[in-house]
Parts: sequence; C-alpha cells; structure tokens
Amino acid sequence: MRSKASDAKLINLFLDMLAAEQGAGENTLEAYRRDLTDFSEFLARGGGAFATAQTEKLRDYLADLDTRGFKSSSVARRLSAIRHLFRFLLNERIRSDDPAAILSGPKRGRGLPKVLSIADVDRMLTRAKELTQTADASPAQRLRAKRLYCLLEVLYATGLRVSELVSLPRSAARGDARMIVVRGKGSKERLVPLNDASRHAMTDYLAATEARSGKPKDAVTSKWLFPSFGESGHLTRQHFARDLKELAAASGLSPRLVSPHVLRHAFASHLLHNGADLRIVQTLLGHTDISTTQIYTHVVEERLKSLVRDLHPLAEK
Repeated sequence: MRSKASDAKLINLFLDMLAAEQGAGENTLEAYRRDLTDFSEFLARGGGAFATAQTEKLRDYLADLDTRGFKSSSVARRLSAIRHLFRFLLNERIRSDDPAAILSGPKRGRGLPKVLSIADVDRMLTRAKELTQTADASPAQRLRAKRLYCLLEVLYATGLRVSELVSLPRSAARGDARMIVVRGKGSKERLVPLNDASRHAMTDYLAATEARSGKPKDAVTSKWLFPSFGESGHLTRQHFARDLKELAAASGLSPRLVSPHVLRHAFASHLLHNGADLRIVQTLLGHTDISTTQIYTHVVEERLKSLVRDLHPLAEK
C-alpha cells in the first residue's frame, strides 16, 4: 500500500509539472493520470513501484497491454507517458537512472484522417439551416436548431478544436467581429478569422437566445456563447457530438463518419485543396509543430498532381 501511495504522489507531482511548465490542459492531464495509474497498478501486483521499476518490468507491462488487446497507437501513447514520467523522476533526482530510455515501442503508422467532401459539409449546413425554419417547432426546439447551425457554421469556418468551440465567450458574437481570439492548448491564444456566414449565424443565434430569455444582451448573465446548466457552464463536447451525429443521419450521411474532429479535418483539407499554404493552416489550427499539420500533405500532393495533369503543356489530355 505504501508503494501505491508513493506512486500516486509522484503522479500528482508529475502532473503539476506538466500543468505549470508546459501548460498542459485538463484533458491531457487526465489522460496522463489514467495511463500512469494503470501502469502503477500493474507494478503493484508484483510488489513494485515507480521508484524501483527496472526496464524488464516496463517491457512486461507493454506485453501485458498487447495481451489485453490494446492497439499499437494506444501502447505507443502509454509508453510515451512512461518515458515522460521517468525523465521527470531522473531530473528531480528521485531516481538516478531512466529505465525507459532504451525501450522501443510499436511502430505507429499515422493514418489519414477521415475527411468529409465539400458536398457532404454543404448537405449538413443546408439541413441544419432548414431545421431552424421548421414551422411547427417549439421555441425551445428552434433555439436548439439555431445553436446547432451556429456551431456548425463556426466550426467549418474556423477549424476550432471542439473544446475551443463550445467554450467560446459571448463576446465572440459581436456583430462587427471579423476575428475571434481563441484560447487553445496550454492557454495559448491565437486569432482566427470569421467568414460572413459564421458571423451571421452567431448574430442570429444570439438574438434568439435574448428573445428566449426576455433579456437584452447586456443583461444576460452567462459569459458563454453556448451556455448550459452543467458544471462547466457551457455546452459539453459530448452533447455537441451527439447533436452532430443526429444531424448527419438527417442529412443522409453515416453518423459514424461525422464528428466535431472530422469537421476540423474537413476545414484543413478543403483549405489545402484550394491552395492554402501549409504554414497558414498550421496557424489557424493552433498546431505548435508543423509536423502535426503535415498529416494533410496527401491533400497537397493530390492537388499538385492535378495541377501538373491539367496545366502542363505536355500532359496527356
């Protein structure tokens, strides 16, 4: 029990460091906690702990994950968490060695993201717009439809992460706003432009919320653009994801192929397909490293091939 308590304390110290020095967000910290707690429980079954674990025990844990049916991507993620932990323990002089330093994990091929076509996104936008105009809908149903249409327009116009989208402040819906300030991972801020459709959708939705509450904009107490009665005070990612899948089904698309993250991919892919620079897309998505954005280079390659095919004077017609 003492070793387990010690591991719990080390996990907390490690997470405190990630939050303070690297600006890790709540979801990132929770993922690290879950992975490292599972590793600690594995070690405890054999009487071990973080402070005494050797490389062979780490290999045994990776083998155990494989036995439990974990995908290679999940095993690689857990190994990354373990490496970060032992590097921290070494730097803090809690250990004098790093048993994870020589470990090699499963090779992780980075699959291409699911991408909706422009026509697919247009179908969803059209259907969402139609739902805001349903004659026999109740005021509550109409407001919910306007909210979903607004969320969809803003997401496709900006490529925001779903956590960034649902936590937008009410001030983002100012009628004259051409840009919004987004607080992303690690509390880093970036400017993201809005198009006319997304601005109009936000203005229309905001007007509907005021009419529903019977209060003018200045008297509305919630600071969130998409308020909720939940603990966070704003719409949850899970709620939006469910609404989006319902909309996909109503638009004749497979719900399993549609999610907020898939629409973020669509934003990036469609921009690149139409000639946007990869560095610009990196900035808009809020990626710290260009390598994260380079998952979309297959789109650029296809565009280059089509340009050569269509424009080169010696290309076969």
